[in-house]
Amino acid sequence: MKRAALPAVLIVLVSLITFVGDCRQRPEGEDKIVIGLAVPSLSHPFFIYLTKNVMDEAEKLRVEVIASDAGDVAAKQMSIIEDFIVQGVDGVLISPIGTDALVPAVESLNKAKIPVATVDRKVSGGYVLVHVGADNVEGGRVAARYLIAKLGGKGKVIELEGTPGASPAIDRKKGFEEEIAGSDISIIASQTAEFQRAKGQSVMEDLLQGQGDFQGVYGANDEMILGAIEAMEAHGIGTSSVVTVGYDAIPDALEYIKRGKLNATIEQFPGEQAKKALRFLVDNIRHGKIPHSKEVYITPIAIDNSNLQLAEQKTD
Repeated sequence: MKRAALPAVLIVLVSLITFVGDCRQRPEGEDKIVIGLAVPSLSHPFFIYLTKNVMDEAEKLRVEVIASDAGDVAAKQMSIIEDFIVQGVDGVLISPIGTDALVPAVESLNKAKIPVATVDRKVSGGYVLVHVGADNVEGGRVAARYLIAKLGGKGKVIELEGTPGASPAIDRKKGFEEEIAGSDISIIASQTAEFQRAKGQSVMEDLLQGQGDFQGVYGANDEMILGAIEAMEAHGIGTSSVVTVGYDAIPDALEYIKRGKLNATIEQFPGEQAKKALRFLVDNIRHGKIPHSKEVYITPIAIDNSNLQLAEQKTD
């Protein structure tokens, strides 16, 4: 399945990069709005999909978008935003790599009087017009409730955490652990795999060496839980005997659910997040509109074999 999925991801990525290359020159019309988009990584399926939705909405709104890939390096994302300021973009939409690391970038945008909105991930300082994201604390709780129900309220589970310092990692962990604390389930190991599939696999392999019996695994994103499943299968642990829950509802995770290799994933509707955030930003630039709230949250839901049709990214 991974061999089949990789070309599709690469095709989308190449098309996005081609689009970006065409957009780097500001249009001749002075009234044309140009938005800078800075996401953590365009090698990650979640951010490929989020970027595609920003591009689709930009076309409807008749605005240009300059998309850039920070390669999961905060310093590079800072540099990208400084470049946006030099280019004189009209606004910036950012999904920051860390809540604290990108504060200076937001403050630089503030000084340049360029409006900035955040999507999916938050920053802890500077003035942001609006943040649009999923309620990740609630998403963590939804994942925990699913595990609790499947395990009958008792047992041992392993938790794979996201990138340290990233707001989704912090919030998903908080919600998950709060909900688990109200049950008779114990978290026997909790370790970061930095939202990456390869690290999810290697971390899980290490944990399998030191942990005994466990009945569930929660990954704070799908990439990590899919890596963990690969590690378990390599150790002869059948996924039918362990309840597994991911987060993001990426196509690979949905395929794993269809094949009975993953129990559930948490859908946070990144396409809706992206479109709303861009609309707020453009309305502010065009009409001076201030969003009704500084933070707009979408409530995540659990997706399993019973409701796959509710996933935002449909699979064949």
